[in-house]
Amino acid sequence: MATPNELTAMRRAIAISAQGLGTTSPNPPVGCVILDRDGVPVGEGYHLRKGDHHAEVNALTAAGERAEGGTAVVTLEPCNHHGRTPPCRQALIDAKVSRVLMAVMDPTSRGEGGAAVLEQAGIEVERGVLEQEALLVLGPWLHSLRTGRPHITWAYTVGADEDDGDQGVIELRRTHDLVIRRNGTIEEGVPGGHGAEVFCVPSGPLGDAPAKALGTLTGAGACSVLIEGSANEAAQLVADAVDRVIIGVPGTPASSRPTIASAAGLDLVPSGFGLVGV
Repeated sequence: MATPNELTAMRRAIAISAQGLGTTSPNPPVGCVILDRDGVPVGEGYHLRKGDHHAEVNALTAAGERAEGGTAVVTLEPCNHHGRTPPCRQALIDAKVSRVLMAVMDPTSRGEGGAAVLEQAGIEVERGVLEQEALLVLGPWLHSLRTGRPHITWAYTVGADEDDGDQGVIELRRTHDLVIRRNGTIEEGVPGGHGAEVFCVPSGPLGDAPAKALGTLTGAGACSVLIEGSANEAAQLVADAVDRVIIGVPGTPASSRPTIASAAGLDLVPSGFGLVGV
């Protein structure tokens, strides 16, 4: 069972993992916190982009010798293969941690999996710690793996399009690999955020065939795509593939915003979608 300190550390790991949204694809956005023998946080890190150090290595580097005998709290099962970087499970073994907590198991793990190798090395492993909370960040990446296409969000304001300078809109863009603007322009959510060898921005229009459009977005290396504006033709083109809709209601101060019950009667939610929050 996870201790209160470990649960706090996992929530911190989930929070910092979100800093990799919009830049890590095709890799997952992962966060890691290292606790010393006494359960005190001594290092943390997250994965920024493919080819850079993974979250565990960044956290272990920050912790240094204080990681020995301690606990690694990580949002995704440590990788078990040597790609552009060495396997993270070996970094944890070499650091002599005694315990590893992970939120989500990695469906891309090779061989026996990182968790199994850690256990074989005598390290105590806890799986599924705050898994549902971690899926708030890892969900789109896992969706992309499962479906073979990006997770698509359509965001717009009722009766008007978003202000390009609105901070909320800017932050939303930064959490997606690609953004399709209202005029059809496609750009990176974080300009220059991905490695050039693993990601490309489509240079032309998506065309008029849904399957081809999805293929173009997938071929770019995107795991997440944001479509902006209610009148954006891209939203109509790939309507059947839209996974989430974010709707802004202008001119409604916090004190008078509709409750979930009343909002359901405003016909704001497109057909086929369910209202999950206001």
